Amino acid sequence: MLALRGQRSGAPGGAKRGTAMNKNMQMLLVGHGALVFLLGMLAGFPFASVLVASLEPGGITAWPGDVRAWKMAHMEGALNGMLMIAVAAAMTQAAMTARVQRIIVWGLIVTGWGNIIASIVSAMTGGRGLGFTGLDWNTVTFTLFMIAIIGVMLAMIAVAYVAFRNRS
Repeated sequence: MLALRGQRSGAPGGAKRGTAMNKNMQMLLVGHGALVFLLGMLAGFPFASVLVASLEPGGITAWPGDVRAWKMAHMEGALNGMLMIAVAAAMTQAAMTARVQRIIVWGLIVTGWGNIIASIVSAMTGGRGLGFTGLDWNTVTFTLFMIAIIGVMLAMIAVAYVAFRNRS
């Protein structure tokens, strides 16, 4: 019965199947998280430029888009990058299979890049990414956001599964 539940039979204390997150996978997630975070910080420059221009009557900026869109791009990078780094750190304490590691790592990498790229494209083109509108940038943004949603859902289901399986 223990083997069916994903535990090794005969292992002391009913040890969980798998090992802590592989260091290569962990560092891959941390590295991508740092790059997504940095891209979000870079999106802060156009955000600040558009914000300052919006406060001055007749203010001009070299950046297209509105304050809301650039704020979103700035925050998407920061939050997605931090999520990726935090999950990489937390998963060093949890036993999991190689398959679950791949779901978590690649799900979050797809999410981080999908969200930051979609947010920047949205800010640059004025699209909101709320649905398919034909062959245009809005559809590109929508598609990237949908791919990111699938990635984060898979990754966070796997994180929750691993976390609850590793309770002491």
